[in-house]
Amino acid sequence: QHMHGDSGEGRPLVAVETGDASSGQKVLVVGCIHGNECAGTAITKRLCTIRPPRQIDLWVIPNLNPDGAARNSRGNAHGVDLNRNFPWRWRPLRGVYYSGPRPLSEPESRIAYRLIERLHPTLSIWFHQHLGLVDESGGSIAIERRFAALVGLRLARLTREPGSVTTWQDNTLGGTAFVVELGARPLHPAAATRFARGILKLTG
Repeated sequence: QHMHGDSGEGRPLVAVETGDASSGQKVLVVGCIHGNECAGTAITKRLCTIRPPRQIDLWVIPNLNPDGAARNSRGNAHGVDLNRNFPWRWRPLRGVYYSGPRPLSEPESRIAYRLIERLHPTLSIWFHQHLGLVDESGGSIAIERRFAALVGLRLARLTREPGSVTTWQDNTLGGTAFVVELGARPLHPAAATRFARGILKLTG
C-alpha cells in the first residue's frame, strides 16, 4: 500500500499498487468518488486479491471520498463534489454539484491529481452509480465498448460535466479515462468478481 495523504477530516487516502511496478502500462481504478455511490469499492477490494497480468502496473484507490462515504453524501466534508473540482473547464457550481471555491481546492482532489500526473495512466476507470452503463467519456470508444461488453453493460454518452476528473485526464494526459455507472444496489460478490476480471481482461 502507498499512503498518499489524508482527507479533509483526517481519514487516510489509500492507493494500492499491484502487478509490475516497472511496466510502462499504468492502470488506475477508483472505486468511489461520490460518497453516496460507493458500490465500486467491492470491485476494488476484489481487484486487490486477484493476481494482475504481469505486463501492467495496477493502481487501485478503493475510496477517494471517505468523508462523504462516512456521512453518505455525494460531496466531501466541505460539501464539494470532487468530480467538479478538477481543472478542465472548471466553473463555479452551487448546490449538490458544488464545485468548490476554485479548481483543486480539496485535499482529495489534489492527492488524486498529483498521483495521476505522476503515473500518466494509460487506462483509468472510475466507478459511479446508479445508471447501469459505461459512459463514452472521451477516451478510446473501442476500449469503452469492449469493457461494456465484458461486464454486460450498455454503452451511452452522458453529458460532459465541467471540472470532471475523466474529462481532465482525457483532454490533457492522453490515455483513456472513463466512467462506469453501476446499478443502485450494492454489488453481489459474484458481480464484483466479474467486474474485476473484466478490468484485467481489458488490460491483458
